[in-house]
Amino acid sequence: MMDMDSIECVSSLDGLDEDEIHPHHNTLHPHPHPYPHPHPHQHHTEFSSSKPRSNGTNNTSSIAGPNAIAPATSVHELLECPVCTNSMYPPIHQCHNGHTLCSTCKTRVHNRCPTCRQELGDIRCLALEKVAESLELPCKYYNLGCPEIFPYYSKLKHESVCNFRPYNCPYAGSECAIVGDIPFLVAHLRDDHKVDMHSGCTFNHRYVKSNPREVENATWMLTVFHCFGQYFCLHFEAFQLGMAPVYMAFLRFMGDENEARNYSYSLEVGANGRKLIWEGTPRSIRDSHRKVRDSHDGLIIQRNMALFFSGGDRKELKLRVTGRIWKEQQNPDAGVCIPNLCS
Repeated sequence: MMDMDSIECVSSLDGLDEDEIHPHHNTLHPHPHPYPHPHPHQHHTEFSSSKPRSNGTNNTSSIAGPNAIAPATSVHELLECPVCTNSMYPPIHQCHNGHTLCSTCKTRVHNRCPTCRQELGDIRCLALEKVAESLELPCKYYNLGCPEIFPYYSKLKHESVCNFRPYNCPYAGSECAIVGDIPFLVAHLRDDHKVDMHSGCTFNHRYVKSNPREVENATWMLTVFHCFGQYFCLHFEAFQLGMAPVYMAFLRFMGDENEARNYSYSLEVGANGRKLIWEGTPRSIRDSHRKVRDSHDGLIIQRNMALFFSGGDRKELKLRVTGRIWKEQQNPDAGVCIPNLCS
């Protein structure tokens, strides 16, 4: 059990003994995005396709009339859907003039060929399907570091769980569509969402809310910790658990689940001779904050208990949450984990 007095908030931003954090508005009405919706060609969309684009592939009308097919420079280019630019897999459809597109996009173009505007019908390009079946293709995240190559039928399955795929923004106060790697998201959280950034593996925060009985759903400002060369997100929310209003604090790791298992954390809240303690493994930001919250994987405090911890007349929430993060080290001789506490 931790000694409450030994916990300090190690902050690179200020020298306060504790950080007082106020909530956002009710999450049933998310606050506006803190910046304009990004242009579709900005950083977060570059992950949608890793294949190089050809300026001449789809502009067939300038080569030999509207019905001509431009010569492709590679098999991969032949298999590139002209609408979504992703690789095509069986069934591959074509129009009467031989222009192809994937089955997903066929439903999006209202049965009209996107190249020559002729009616598509239900013609399959069996020759191109045979080509696709014989190919081994690189993961679409190869430009992000994935070295894997797969037969067409297992490529999509791999890409859905690829460790090199970009991460979603972990900010919980609004539905942010930004994706990217961890360094990009850290800068995005700091510069665009203005989250609290701290260095150190221990923390001491006080969460404040006036008239707490009038608010059933709320999200406090996200806090990001830089610890052991990694980044961790501390969440604090109010929501309904069944019929009971509760508060919940939990930690997420900015990385994949297999890396998250190398770390543990504890959260502690208490006052007036009472104390609640939670210990666990941080969840990866691959899991959304709502998924973690709804699985109750964190420190849950009933509202009446939270107000008891707040002291006074119980009309204002003043909840002090302390905690620490440590790294589990594997002992090669005994095969057990030894905590490595952050100094």
